[in-house]
Amino acid sequence: MPSTARGNLANQSTNSVEDFSTQAGPHQDPLPRTVRDKPFAWLLLVTGVIGWVASGALVLEKLEVLKDPNHVTVCDVNPWVSCGAVMQTPQSSVFGFPNMFIGIVAFAVIITTAMGILAGAKFSRGYWLGLQAGVTLGFAFVVWLWSQALYAIHVLCPFCMVVWAAMIPLFVWVTIRNVTHGVIKAPPALAKLLGESGWIIVALLYVAVAATIFFSFIHIFVGSSA
Repeated sequence: MPSTARGNLANQSTNSVEDFSTQAGPHQDPLPRTVRDKPFAWLLLVTGVIGWVASGALVLEKLEVLKDPNHVTVCDVNPWVSCGAVMQTPQSSVFGFPNMFIGIVAFAVIITTAMGILAGAKFSRGYWLGLQAGVTLGFAFVVWLWSQALYAIHVLCPFCMVVWAAMIPLFVWVTIRNVTHGVIKAPPALAKLLGESGWIIVALLYVAVAATIFFSFIHIFVGSSA
């Protein structure tokens, strides 16, 4: 009987350690809803699907452009809003192949991760660090592409902007998830602040992107004076 009791206590201890990343302890603040397993998985799934579909649309249009350089893409609106024009620039193939192929693979990883969590899978700290590295590099790449579109090419690609829109909450919430779950070490006060401010950060980034687009193309929005 004593050995059985000790075994039960050991099992309870093990379970408490396994549940630590998703459940708050008795002396800890509860995790923000968005970084709990199921809500976070749905966020990954939604952003992943949006990014993957936009990347897929770009791949299809790129293939048409390669077959016919005069092909008019579905998002060729005017000289300033044109996927086709952006596809003709060196920035669209930074690594020697079309950038959108990176999105197809990267967002597939996000979707797979989301489905794994929804199915009950638990990932190691190493996996989350790897995902963090990938999302961070992806976000940095998107920031560079945004700067090129606004300040070098001076043309907007609607499908590209959909990818930007997906990457913002994806990067913000993967980072906050890893901070609040202890994957990325941070002071508890900072983790709590980030957890409470996630959607505010996302909204501010959206506003910042919209503002830069407006002021970069202000001559289109308000017209030019004679």
